[in-house]
Amino acid sequence: MHRFIIRAPLCEGALIDFPAEEAAHAFKVLRLRAGEDIEVSDGEGALFAAELTEVSREIVRARLTERLDSKEPPVSLTLYMGYPKAEKLELIVQKLTELGANRVVPVVMARSVARPDAKDGAKKRERLERIALEAAKQCGRGRVPEIAAPMSWKQALADMAERSLMLVPWEEARGTTLGTVREARPGETNLGLLVGPEGGISAEEIEDAERAGAVPVTLGPRICAPRRRPSRRRRSSWRSGATCDGDRKQIKEEST
Repeated sequence: MHRFIIRAPLCEGALIDFPAEEAAHAFKVLRLRAGEDIEVSDGEGALFAAELTEVSREIVRARLTERLDSKEPPVSLTLYMGYPKAEKLELIVQKLTELGANRVVPVVMARSVARPDAKDGAKKRERLERIALEAAKQCGRGRVPEIAAPMSWKQALADMAERSLMLVPWEEARGTTLGTVREARPGETNLGLLVGPEGGISAEEIEDAERAGAVPVTLGPRICAPRRRPSRRRRSSWRSGATCDGDRKQIKEEST
């Protein structure tokens, strides 16, 4: 069933007019007709069954017939991503949206090569928001992740304090795994995850993160390239304790 994201207050029984872009998609691309059933989300997690009442070049209108159960995961995940080079952040945002993350925070860290200024950061953020929106529609999510403006390390530390559990996968961590943290704190639902850029997280940043309450964890003997770190393994390994794939050679090749 086709799903549309309408960023407006929604309630059962309401008639809603599609914004221009969504209307054009329904009429020109999908060629939907009045009477067809669809789903509509507000982008914040509310999901409704709906019936198209008018479909034309001028207007696309639908009636919300029933509120549906949320399909969002019970865990709220914020990823703090060390600013990577080139276009890697676009793929990261796309895949994190598909996997259920709630928020992505780009962070300029000590070993970040890319350091966007305010103008570039705003332009990049707008593009990432568009990628998150399209990914949410493609995968059938009812929530579009928030894409935060790029933060400095100091700003990110303050933001991390709002998470009930902050995890830092780090190659120097010993003993503490996702499995052991999960067993010790099984009820946590407001999670943060810090992932470094191509050069990794510095020892000083790890100390800062620990002072802020973060828990360094090991994912096993291998080191992931940045494009692989915030992957499906993060959410599944919270349940299974799986280790990361990839190696140092690949990171060196990608960082050159």
